[in-house]
Amino acid sequence: MRRNWTPSIVPSGDDQTVYLVINNFGNLGAAFPETDVDKADLETIMGDLMSGQYSDPVRVVTFNTAEQWSADVSQDVAYEIRRRADLAGDDLAPSIAEFVEAHAGPARLQRPTSPRIRPGPQSCRCGPNRRPCLPAPRK
Repeated sequence: MRRNWTPSIVPSGDDQTVYLVINNFGNLGAAFPETDVDKADLETIMGDLMSGQYSDPVRVVTFNTAEQWSADVSQDVAYEIRRRADLAGDDLAPSIAEFVEAHAGPARLQRPTSPRIRPGPQSCRCGPNRRPCLPAPRK
């Protein structure tokens, strides 16, 4: 019998692609949190990341034992999280902001303000609709 035997995290049964998040647990180090194999698909992992289920994600890896491959998909996941947050108009959860920046780069820059649009209380004419302010007409 082997002395260094560890239980397998490989799913049994059908051909299945599994996604796992490596989370940083501070002084305890980085590890894969316990994950139910039925909830180790990409959509569930994405939802868990975006809802703050991981305190400090470091990397996302995927593997498929039937097809005999594995990959680090951190960059792809980070880009997709940013895309979804942008489409929804949401800010990134604080728990994943560093992960997304590390793997997808810094957030895109804000578009420069048009010279015709001058936000500010002295020229605000937008009222309650909160659209960008236009300068007051010249007299």
